[in-house]
Formats: sequence, structure tokens, C-alpha cells
Amino acid sequence: MTGSRQSRPVVVGVDQRDSAQPALVWAADEAERRGVQLRLAYATAPNHHRSHRAVGSGRRKAGRRVLDEAAALVSGGHPGIDLVTVLAEGHPAQVLCHESHDACLVVLGSRRLSRLEEFLSTNSVAVPVSAQAACPVVVVLGPENSTEQPPYFVAGVDGSPASRAALAYAFAAAAARGAGLRTLWVWQPSLLESTDEVVVLQKCRRLLHDAVAEQAENFPDTTVTRQVVRGHPVEELAEASEKALALVVGRRGRGGFTGMRLGSVPHGLLHRAHCPVTTVPGPDTD
Repeated sequence: MTGSRQSRPVVVGVDQRDSAQPALVWAADEAERRGVQLRLAYATAPNHHRSHRAVGSGRRKAGRRVLDEAAALVSGGHPGIDLVTVLAEGHPAQVLCHESHDACLVVLGSRRLSRLEEFLSTNSVAVPVSAQAACPVVVVLGPENSTEQPPYFVAGVDGSPASRAALAYAFAAAAARGAGLRTLWVWQPSLLESTDEVVVLQKCRRLLHDAVAEQAENFPDTTVTRQVVRGHPVEELAEASEKALALVVGRRGRGGFTGMRLGSVPHGLLHRAHCPVTTVPGPDTD
């Protein structure tokens, strides 16, 4: 598929778990808002032995059944949506990362695995896809919070190239929803060095103001708030996410183990946030 990122589809990972349904609904709503195709992707375990063909056939039939049920659910709530199903062989994270190269967004549910389970399970999806996808990834932890008025997004900002990419995404997402944007810079004091807290906080406020100003001129109708707080980034951003439509953060970049590549803050927020978490790859990401 060619064309601009915005014309590319929204991809959602589908499986048999009940926790996948909020992600499916969220993805269908987002694809409809963007006016793009929705691709439902299901991964079947690789079949490495010819003698196991019957097993592989059974897995494909089960996968097709899950996709048909998901497609029926989407069509019932979004008649006329451009809908495609994808049944692919491979581990779920590999299949979804492959799909991400032609997508504007990948949407996942979450089983809220422990950190140990994430590293040991071949079925771990949220962390490896968030860490390696070629496009932004949204992990939907539950039904969207639609009661807060006026609605708003939260963006974590720290001055890095990845956070600038996340801020640009957050502005565009907020504008598309007619929502406000709350930008948050969290300063975590170092135990190993002595600093003048007043001076540091003033510097953080200036950096946050400059980062927001760089994007705000492109979205003059979006109401933006800026806040600098002292604390742990995961704790502060998780608290700020409690009534938000979504929380947007940047991804560290290349190299390292999956969790390290994702970065400790977005990794922690996949466990702690109260709303969908959007991880945006930085400009230096392959």
C-alpha cells in the first residue's frame, strides 16, 4: 500500500480474549473518524512440521472464525466501514509489526501481563509491538473515558526527539476530536547530584513552553495547558491519565532488549495508566 501515512489503514490485533473487544471498538471508531480502512489482523502459530498439517488447518479455521465474529461486531456498529481481515502465520507481535509498516496506527488490547510474563511469553504483544512498530501504537486498557467534559488528551514531554514526535501526534489527535491537550513535564530529581530546584523547574517550564509553542501554531483552536511537576514520570503521568481520552508518550528508539528499547516510562505506563496509551516512535526509529 502506498500513499501518505494518513491514508493508510488502522490495524487492530484480534484474538479470542474478551479483553480484545475494547481495542476492537476503539480501533473501529478511530478508523471511521479518520476515514481510512480498518484491518483486523489475527496470527496463527507457525507450523514447522509437515506432519502437523491437520493442526495448522485447525488453527486457521479457528482464526478465521474469530475474524468473522470480530468483523460482524465492527460492521454492526459501523455500517459501511472499509473493513479487511488478515489471517497470517507467525507470532502475534511479529505479524503486527509487519503490518505496522503500511499502517497509520496499530491498536492492541492488553492482558496486563507482569513484567516477567512479558519477557518469557512468546504471546506477549503490547510491549514488543509498542517497542518495534513502524507507526504509533495504541494499547487500549479498557473502555474509553468519554464522560469528562471538556475531553482532553495528555502528552508527556521531556524535550527528546521522541517526545517532540509524541507532542505533534497528540496535537493532531486532540484537534481531530475537538479535545483539549494537557502537556506534562515531569522532573525527577537525581539522588546523586545536588541541584537548585527552583532553577531547574524554571528551566523545565521554559523548555516545555518552547516545545508546545513549536506545535501550537499549527493547531490554533486546540486548548493547551502546560504543567511542570516534580516526581516520578510514570506515577505522575499515570495519575494525569485518570480521566483522559488517551495518554501520548514517545518511544526511546533503536537497540537493546525490547523493554529497554521501549523505554522505562512508556513501559511502566502500560501497567499503570487509566486510559489508552499511545506510543509514538521518534524520528530516529527505523
